[in-house]
Amino acid sequence: MKKNTIQEKMFLELKQKTVFESTQKYGLEYLDNVFERNVYPTEESLKNLSVFEEAFPKKSSDAGQVIEVLNQFGGPATVPTLGGRYFGFVCGSALPVAIAAKNLGTYWDQCPTMNVLSPIGAKLESVVEGWLIELFNLPKDTSAGFVSGTTTANLCGLAAARYRILKRQGWDINQKGLYAAPKIRIVTGQAHSSVIKALQLLGFGQESIEWAEVDDQGRVIPESLPELDENTIVILQAGNVNTGSFDPFEEICDKAQKANSWVHIDGAFGLWAEAVDGLRHLTKGCNMATSWAVDGHKTLNTPYDCGIILCKDREAITSALETSGAYLDKSDNRDGMYYTPEMSRRARIIELWASMKYLGKQGIDEMVSIMCDRAKQFAKEINSLNGFVVENEVVFNQVIVRCETDATTQNVLKNIQELRECWLGGSVWKDKKVIRVSICSWATTEKDVRRSVNSFKEALEMENAPTEFE
Repeated sequence: MKKNTIQEKMFLELKQKTVFESTQKYGLEYLDNVFERNVYPTEESLKNLSVFEEAFPKKSSDAGQVIEVLNQFGGPATVPTLGGRYFGFVCGSALPVAIAAKNLGTYWDQCPTMNVLSPIGAKLESVVEGWLIELFNLPKDTSAGFVSGTTTANLCGLAAARYRILKRQGWDINQKGLYAAPKIRIVTGQAHSSVIKALQLLGFGQESIEWAEVDDQGRVIPESLPELDENTIVILQAGNVNTGSFDPFEEICDKAQKANSWVHIDGAFGLWAEAVDGLRHLTKGCNMATSWAVDGHKTLNTPYDCGIILCKDREAITSALETSGAYLDKSDNRDGMYYTPEMSRRARIIELWASMKYLGKQGIDEMVSIMCDRAKQFAKEINSLNGFVVENEVVFNQVIVRCETDATTQNVLKNIQELRECWLGGSVWKDKKVIRVSICSWATTEKDVRRSVNSFKEALEMENAPTEFE
């Protein structure tokens, strides 16, 4: 008897749909429990990950069994960032509509490299580009590229800056490369690690950075800026990764414009303040910059991965990310490959469009404002406890906390993580160890904050508890 080929097997799985139905069932069960489960996997579930340590299979497996193993052993070992008590790193949750849209987009499996490859992808990218320009009050000819995250978005913005500055000096980097190219100056304050990575990838190196002085919240002091010129890239922050502070954009951008410098704003989570009436004072003057990097998967709560590069010099970014090939089918409509480094990429625009369509201006305003309210609540309740000090002015969604000594701070953080009521990470601020609270989930409630603060209290009590030898 003839055995089914792998092709026949997959056609049958598509027709029967059993594997999709079971996956849907597992996914909905996960969502049912995500808000009450431990905020970090248990030791048992982490140990059970050893089930995946196997030799590469010699034969094809049953699709249902593959998904069953993934659900049984993979699900419990996930970190439920979807919930309301995950505050480690600046990770967003995901809106229900965005999860649903991403699932639909997964079935579509679109690649919006060119309009001809995905008319729906190209159309949604064009529409959302216009929405973002309106929401962030950007120049009308600003372009948008939809990338994996702000790391890549920073890379694109800085590549565009490099192209334009060199082009003004008669140097075409696409033809001549970097060797013997004119010098480009980099000026910044407290740049995020993703900015440093982008600079390294672009051939600048950390030693090329001219560091401006910052204040006690990490904001660039305008008077400390070196003399700017047309060969300078100024990199600013909308949301310091520790304090959540915003650089004084208006004053610095005014100086940069007079010097014909390029200003790039790393606004991974903070640029969304520009879309909120009660927070727009934080981003005053940000639309005077030349390029902006921002995530959807942080403050906007789209699923991972969803980054955006915005650039008002459309020619510079399309030239920096130049794509050519006789086989490419250029369209009179939008071809996404001219605005991103990737050619093959998934249509993350589907869930970004769905999120913005669902929320609208009013919904974004309300959701981001609630995150800020929860951050202020967190700081207020932590300040009411003995043994903790809030180190920053809470202006957006970030809170940094320390104990009396570095050792106590580190031990308390370890205790909080092991309690698994909430999850937070550590950092260093002003040469002291701190616990960093990042509130980026639509699902975080007042009750979640109270539960989490109580975990701080319990963790400190554990640290101060006498040992059996005392």
